Amino acid sequence: MSRLVSRNPKAAEKRRRKKKKSPRAASQSAEIERSETLGISVTRAVFYIHPNALLTVRLVPSLPCNIDAASHELVLLPTMFPSAVSVQEDMAMVSIAHPPPGFENKGKNYYTIWRTVFEIDTKYMPIEPIGRGAYGVVCSSIDHETKEKVAIKKINNTFENPIRPLRTLREIKLLRRLKHDNIITLKDVMVPPNSRSFKDVYLVFELMDTNLCEIIQSPQPLSDYQCRYFLFQLLRGLKYLHSANVIHRDLKPENLFVNGVDCKLKIGDFGLARSMTRSGQGMSSYVATQWYRAPELLVCSNRYDTSIDMWSVGCILAELLGRRPLFPGTDDINQLERIVSVLGVKGDADLNFIDNEHARKYIKSLPHRLDIPLASVYSHANPLAIDLLKKMLVFDPSKRIDVTEALQHPYMTSFYDPLFEPAADGPVDLGFDDDVEEDAIREMMWEEILFYHQEREVASRA
Repeated sequence: MSRLVSRNPKAAEKRRRKKKKSPRAASQSAEIERSETLGISVTRAVFYIHPNALLTVRLVPSLPCNIDAASHELVLLPTMFPSAVSVQEDMAMVSIAHPPPGFENKGKNYYTIWRTVFEIDTKYMPIEPIGRGAYGVVCSSIDHETKEKVAIKKINNTFENPIRPLRTLREIKLLRRLKHDNIITLKDVMVPPNSRSFKDVYLVFELMDTNLCEIIQSPQPLSDYQCRYFLFQLLRGLKYLHSANVIHRDLKPENLFVNGVDCKLKIGDFGLARSMTRSGQGMSSYVATQWYRAPELLVCSNRYDTSIDMWSVGCILAELLGRRPLFPGTDDINQLERIVSVLGVKGDADLNFIDNEHARKYIKSLPHRLDIPLASVYSHANPLAIDLLKKMLVFDPSKRIDVTEALQHPYMTSFYDPLFEPAADGPVDLGFDDDVEEDAIREMMWEEILFYHQEREVASRA
């Protein structure tokens, strides 16, 4: 559910300075309330600012005695307003549509959003578009039954290629089974009008303010406390995921969604996730986004495990500390070269996990250099953060720290509570592999959608 949107914070800030504070803004300047987030009592102040400006959220934690209780300020670019256009211009991008005669389905309303027709259940009212990509369009909406704001993701022409339906089915099946504070919630999957011929799929997610990529790229400073809190939540969600025997395989800042009020972080986009319950079967090495791919994936290994997620977490931590990607490779070869240039290779012992003889020879042929001390790359960072980072970015996956060990690291001491880290009820088996016929995928998707609605109906009667 990555939000591919562009922003111009400098232009927004310039406009904000030109405008005087309105009486309404003055009267609604701050809303103070208490909330509990993962056992941390937080006083939050939400400041009313023009929607095209930066949203300022000040967090004053009531923390355990071993944490500095200094005030923390977080400035976010809210995805509710994905560009520098006005609300009126955004609303103009949502209009009522009329389906061709004979194609209208009962229980559905039709809207045009960014030139894309949405056929959605009548209980949802679109607000505005918030993102788009190759898959389709995402819009924020109101659920009239619950009065909640949600994000509706339309996946266009789901079956036009063999990859998209697999990713969609994975996400639906996994998110129905995975329930955790730090994993995005799939609230609804709209039932299509026909089980045999449906083309588009509509997923309804909880609405989050922004993602970690936008926070990292914003001009605001990030305190060590904020970095630790984001990392802790990522590790906490990942521990639950790994306890279900599931690898995410595409962890990156764009797939980590954040709420501005309480800094709540949730892992999203499970289209590449894979269960490991079927032992002995190889998996695709063409997973994860380039800059966050573990070395074992770069050498085309199809035998890997949850350690690839821990490598991605290390890259994300480095990006939080340095505000830019650590390994921005242009292709697999360049990515490998960049990793070796920073981490170095200490000898054959670091390469024993590589089955591909050509890959092993290539790495040995690279100019020999010692590893660059990460403490010098991130000289301002907490030494404990550097120590944890080094344990995550280990070339040999068998020597890489796992998620439980990472949560128990001294850098996480302020947050970690072994009694408050729920594990999954058991391993999750998706019930299919990458090689599935379209008809079988369509049938499984339909059954999953109906089963999902049966669960919701039972819950509503409870």
